Amino acid sequence: QVQLVESGGGLVQAGGSLRLSCAASERAFSSKAMGWFRQSPGKEREFVAAIRWYDGNTYYADSVKGRFTISRDNAKNTVYLQMNSPKPEDTAVYYCAANSGARAGYPYAGYDYWGQGTQVTVSS
Repeated sequence: QVQLVESGGGLVQAGGSLRLSCAASERAFSSKAMGWFRQSPGKEREFVAAIRWYDGNTYYADSVKGRFTISRDNAKNTVYLQMNSPKPEDTAVYYCAANSGARAGYPYAGYDYWGQGTQVTVSS
């Protein structure tokens, strides 16, 4: 069974920093890439960042480029999202997801498995 468990969410002041973690089960670890998405009330879920397991190539949404960093620890089957200088508009539920690479839109879309999400609130 594929399991993705996010942690690290919470309340952070604008300009501060926060690190999200996503622990992946072995089966999710066998996917080609991992991604972070977010969804705020009244909005559709949107892509934030992705990283390929085997070579560490990263991809970012323009809205977070230069502020957020995605990374992975293969030994721990864990992916991280370092959020620096967050803004109030970054407030959302953040989801971790695994991508097998078999669907269209890889690595920005077509994710197969999802975590339950972790709330991030950025205060001004």
